[in-house]
Amino acid sequence: MSPTAVETSLAAPLLEVFASIQGEGLYVGEPQVFVRLRGCPLRCRWCDTPGSWKVDGAREVRVDARRGVRREPSWSTPFQAACWIAECEPGSPRTVSVTGGEPLLWPEFVRALASFASPRRIHLETGGAHPRSLERVLDVVSHVSLDLKLFEDMDEPVEIEATPLEPAPRTRAEWAEVRAECLALVRGRDAAAKVIVSGSRAPALFDELFEGVAEHAPELPLFIQPATAVGSVEAPGIELVTAVAERARALDLRVRVVPQIHRLLGIP
Repeated sequence: MSPTAVETSLAAPLLEVFASIQGEGLYVGEPQVFVRLRGCPLRCRWCDTPGSWKVDGAREVRVDARRGVRREPSWSTPFQAACWIAECEPGSPRTVSVTGGEPLLWPEFVRALASFASPRRIHLETGGAHPRSLERVLDVVSHVSLDLKLFEDMDEPVEIEATPLEPAPRTRAEWAEVRAECLALVRGRDAAAKVIVSGSRAPALFDELFEGVAEHAPELPLFIQPATAVGSVEAPGIELVTAVAERARALDLRVRVVPQIHRLLGIP
């Protein structure tokens, strides 16, 4: 059953809570607890978690606790989520990766979770489509992993009715505007940007993304991530990945090429 309007102000729909190893970005290889939220208006063609797109109040959250996996009601308060984080940790407290879906659909949940989970670090993974919500949570998160998306990789967004936030970008111009805002917000912070490269894209297409980083956050670490083959999306060859990385390096950006390490390890 979905929560009341008052409860919704802090509660959010969760998909899963589990302990694993961070497979992407600046903190790759770090043991973390992952809190994955439901709901995302974006339709990235290379998305590897499309099961997180929709919000369904009848569904449940999977909690992979030390004592075994169990199911709980999906709509959860930040306090309940913090309790599940502690249950999932196999040892001492870990950094918490808040991912999705799109966590910025639920900024008040993120803010409250940071308080309840303290002193754990909160790492936010976001698709970079909601700069106002990003601004709302910046003072409570320790790290931001910001996706930079090719317009050519995006299908038409599908808005989530339960979240009265700024709408997702729909045009190339709108994407350029929100990308610039998000990059400016994370400049000088503990943050990194991630660019997915699939096998069907020409290197020159990525120039718009790299030029945005060079203009708005030139010191931001930039991770070039080869796409994992999914559906009709092909993994890129090393020649394409190298060509894309060199276009970023030509702008003096801090470039790293890192695949999805958790996929290589065979873990969630």
